[in-house]
Amino acid sequence: MSTSALPEGSLAGSALCVAIITDGNRRWARSRRLSVNEGHDAGADNLKARLRDAIELGVEQLTVYSFSTENWTRPAEEVRALIAMLARRIALEAVELSRHNVRLRFIGRRGRATQELLETMERAEALTAANDLITLYIAFDYGGRAEILDAARRLHGDSEEDFRVGLYAPEMRDPDLIIRTGGERRLSNFLLWQAAYSELVFSDELWPDFSRRHFEAALEEFRERGRRFGGR
Repeated sequence: MSTSALPEGSLAGSALCVAIITDGNRRWARSRRLSVNEGHDAGADNLKARLRDAIELGVEQLTVYSFSTENWTRPAEEVRALIAMLARRIALEAVELSRHNVRLRFIGRRGRATQELLETMERAEALTAANDLITLYIAFDYGGRAEILDAARRLHGDSEEDFRVGLYAPEMRDPDLIIRTGGERRLSNFLLWQAAYSELVFSDELWPDFSRRHFEAALEEFRERGRRFGGR
């Protein structure tokens, strides 16, 4: 967000909840003979741009998959660099996000985060807590199965609403649309509870190449579908 201002309000119709599996940073970097770290930086830059688009296109909540529970198995050097990059970018962007009325929330387990990253996340959440233009959920050390297990441990009651209280962000709406970039056709352990009736759109574009045009095309495909939620 630091390079250009965010728009002050939405320019499009009814509010949507959109989630994105931002896949393809490493392949994008390799195809350009760049380092993996440069690929992750390009992906972070693209998130800034697509967040601006989300505001203009009427998205109320945007959730992005930044680091999964399975990503810890990647090479240690890559993991360290990615976590350091996340801490740096969050610290740099939080003030501007707050200035433009963006609420920032992190979902996932926090026990394995570095102290620097943990403190940075907590400061960013506190700084932006009262904002209400759009909520950006960043899934870090997140796994859908882990979230279900953690919610089950906290369950008091026997209804779906009772279960929802134990999710990482109980206030988060179920996504209307889940977009996956990078050409794969699977959810990869993302928002398994919340995705029960989400529409799915898969894009062959690697995440750093996923442009506003591709975002608009995904939203248009979503709007052309008839959602019956099991009814007729």
